[in-house]
Amino acid sequence: MRTLWATILKELIELRRDRAGLMVLLVMPMALVLIVSLVQDNVMQATGESPIRVLFVDQDRGVLGTSIAKQIRADSGLELVETVDGRHVSAETARRAVALGDYQFLMLIAPGTSARFKARVEEAAAASFNEKPDGALTASEPVRKGPVVEGLTLFLDPTVQGSLRTAVVNALHHVVLGIEMREKGATLSRTLPQKLRALVAVMTPPGAPRAQEPDFHFTIDTDPVLWLAEETAGDGPSPKRPTAAQQNVPAWALFGMFFIVVPLSGTIIRERQTGTFRRLMTLPISPVGLLAGKVSAYVLVCLAQFVLMLGVGWLVLPLMGTSGLVVPPTQWPAVSITAAAAALAATGYGIMVGTLAKSHEQASMFGAVSIVIAAALGGIMIPAYVMPRYMQTISSFSPLAWGLTAFQDIFVRGGTIRAIGPEASILSGFFVVTITVAWLALHRQRSLE
Repeated sequence: MRTLWATILKELIELRRDRAGLMVLLVMPMALVLIVSLVQDNVMQATGESPIRVLFVDQDRGVLGTSIAKQIRADSGLELVETVDGRHVSAETARRAVALGDYQFLMLIAPGTSARFKARVEEAAAASFNEKPDGALTASEPVRKGPVVEGLTLFLDPTVQGSLRTAVVNALHHVVLGIEMREKGATLSRTLPQKLRALVAVMTPPGAPRAQEPDFHFTIDTDPVLWLAEETAGDGPSPKRPTAAQQNVPAWALFGMFFIVVPLSGTIIRERQTGTFRRLMTLPISPVGLLAGKVSAYVLVCLAQFVLMLGVGWLVLPLMGTSGLVVPPTQWPAVSITAAAAALAATGYGIMVGTLAKSHEQASMFGAVSIVIAAALGGIMIPAYVMPRYMQTISSFSPLAWGLTAFQDIFVRGGTIRAIGPEASILSGFFVVTITVAWLALHRQRSLE
């Protein structure tokens, strides 16, 4: 036991002397969490997590602008901005703001648009009825389409592309189409009774007593009758939409844990180059004892690093205006087991690289590059579900993917210890394999000393 504590203390002293390594282990992952979470939170807001801001200039001041504004505020997922600094903006000022990138969207309603819109709807409703010379109505002839009404314009920032552009355009098209359908239905409900009364009058023979006009009322319900429900798949209650913190805090915490390969492998190489390793081999200490000390020391470092990352997600991210990461007490056992398994896997990998590498440059280069590749494949940088199918298959072999899947099972799906069991077992198995390889390498090196 004294040998184990002495080895742990030695490793921690070595790590304290390596200030660059400490910066890599502690500061870099926290900076990545802050930067990536803030950026991704803005992206999620722009794609529907919170309302998208749209400048709104109504030069018409008619019923159309009122209806559009009411519909957008009701259920479009857009936020109308009609004043800037407490003042209504002009069309020219709004266009310039969008062109400069201060705002990404501007909806402009030109003067007279409401009047032209209502006149065109009335004309379309009247044209829906084809009358024969005898006054009868028929629908056998196609209705001729009239000109579309201009005056409703959406200005876009030229830098806005892709899904954000499509989402806003489709939302506004949906709003405009709904208003048009309601206006057409209301106009048709007024026109049809008038046409039927006129038809009754035409069909009454000359000189005959005029039949009493029927009290006829007709309305069209333009509200949708088919509803597409959205529900998150799962056995339990539907979880909330995952936030940027729920993705990035555990993801970059795992990245930081596995990046321990750089200082850990460097320490092992430095021990060999300075002769420390040879002196240790001459002492009555088994390779298992040396490995146990290194594992214990760096697992503690990884766990401390993970706690710091959780602190950033819990305390710092909300101060910057984005969603934080809150871990309920019921999830702490599963979080602790997953973090411990990931710390063991990261430490085992670092020790294996350090024992197999021939030089410090080889260890640092291979270790850093391999972790970046594993992070890219494991869904740390890009979610695995957006990758091609063959890349998703490759992703399943990344230890960072195992850890990230376990944390997502906890934070997003509300999983328990049973849910993260497979991933925690695989991470533990990965540790066993890597530490066994390292032990065999140390045993061989000791026999050669």
